[in-house]
Amino acid sequence: MINRIITLSAVALLSSHSALAQVENGDFEKWNGNTPDNWSVIDSGIAVSPSSTQVKTGGLAAEITVNTGSQSSTDFLQTVSVEQGKSYDFAVSLYHTEGKVKARLYVDGYQNYSDNLQTNQWQEIRYSYTATTSKDIQVGLRFYDVSGFDGSEVVYVDNFQPTDTGSTPPTDTCNDTTATLTLVTDQYASETSWVLNNSSGSALYSGSGYNNSTTNTKDMCLSDGDYTFIISDSYGDGICCNVGNGSFTLEANGKEIASGGEFQSSQTVNFTIGDSGTTPPTEPPVVGDYYKSAEGKSGFALKTALYNIITNHNSQGYSAIWDLVKVADLDNYYEKDGSILDMYSEKPSSGDSTSFTKVTNQCGQYSKEGDCYNREHSFPKSWFGGKIEPMNSDGHHIFATDGYVNAKRSNWPFGEVGTASYTSSNGSKLGSAASGLGYSGTVFEPLDEFKGDFARAYFYMATRYENAVAAWEGNSTSSDAVLNGTNTTVFEPWMLSMLKRWHNNDPVSQKEIDRNQAVFEFQGNRNPFVDHPEFVSAIWGN
Repeated sequence: MINRIITLSAVALLSSHSALAQVENGDFEKWNGNTPDNWSVIDSGIAVSPSSTQVKTGGLAAEITVNTGSQSSTDFLQTVSVEQGKSYDFAVSLYHTEGKVKARLYVDGYQNYSDNLQTNQWQEIRYSYTATTSKDIQVGLRFYDVSGFDGSEVVYVDNFQPTDTGSTPPTDTCNDTTATLTLVTDQYASETSWVLNNSSGSALYSGSGYNNSTTNTKDMCLSDGDYTFIISDSYGDGICCNVGNGSFTLEANGKEIASGGEFQSSQTVNFTIGDSGTTPPTEPPVVGDYYKSAEGKSGFALKTALYNIITNHNSQGYSAIWDLVKVADLDNYYEKDGSILDMYSEKPSSGDSTSFTKVTNQCGQYSKEGDCYNREHSFPKSWFGGKIEPMNSDGHHIFATDGYVNAKRSNWPFGEVGTASYTSSNGSKLGSAASGLGYSGTVFEPLDEFKGDFARAYFYMATRYENAVAAWEGNSTSSDAVLNGTNTTVFEPWMLSMLKRWHNNDPVSQKEIDRNQAVFEFQGNRNPFVDHPEFVSAIWGN
């Protein structure tokens, strides 16, 4: 009923005593010409004006015209003050007119997206935030163009909560079903995080940043539909009972949906809210309608079902990968400076030795690490026969990486290095394989922080190209070392064992979740092993 799944980003749980964040003029009733009072950042790529055409509450809303595809020019923000230890529930109502742009909520960083396909109706984006220190933070929106954007589109914005009028956020009044999470933390509460996703895989509620050994509750207003609840521990030892007696309980309609605390990296629960009441979790867990046809399957039947779901994506061409990585591969997680996040040179726990500005530092020529970044086929293109579509431009396995380090990696297999012949600035290594790996050739080893990312990209490739992968084994010496000539297990035993180990030891991060969504918006299919890490063991075993 409950399965291991993912590690989430540092997002905040609303505690039992919430605070008011003082979003000023969140109802957009006060204007000075075309400038709403108290909104201090209005970037050049958007035009704002008062409107009574579409209004959620009060007499006016903000009519925002997005007139650029450059996301760095579409911020709409104000500054609010938060207090250490207090929690805040932010929400904003949006009205999409054409569906060719989407909005992303900004709360001290980029958070949840709107559903751009819900046009000509109001919808809400919500995010819960707990302040770790007393400080000023920025709150607002950023707008993103999607396929079909013609250079100008109107989005109406209203009811940014909580406002300075003292009104409460929409979640305080629920006309649907209230689900309640009660979370008791252990003595390492900073390792605990959770998320509640809707049937499309979008996060509705999420939380982390707790104090040790405390009881926290969160009420969530849910309409009828399918949901996935995920709780994770970044250390991998659950929340009970090694260093405290942590636990969680999720309830709705007076019924317990799930409870627990003794897990490793994570647990997940799928449930339905509907007229018949809350249903218990299903097995195996599935993310809503997107994976519906895979429900109930396991082994290679599950793999084939996933292939049928994610095949026939909309290939955009290799040159378009530049447009993908300037959105999908930005460092909003470590330095949080918007530079290119290169997994071959990123230092997760200290300052980077190199830094790339998106677009500006695209390769180009290079003679040393740090000169420029290019597009790395983590699953080398020589393995599938060269510049062959759609593999050559599949964004789920292509990442922005340092050009020099990428060249060093070449088309060598990923592996674990015994003796290194080259080491990048962040410690990624090229060299002879370590004894005990089961392979005795040259391999490239990324940091532990990113090994799971690459493993899940490989499981994606094994699944998305199930119809072709069996023929790739003989394309090169390296592909022969990695692939076994089947479309079922796909990988040689040493590689499969290592990929599963990397997958388990480095759970899905928020970076991967966000990137999976960005690639989905780019080409129209998802990586199932980011959405559902348990699919790996369900297909290939433990």
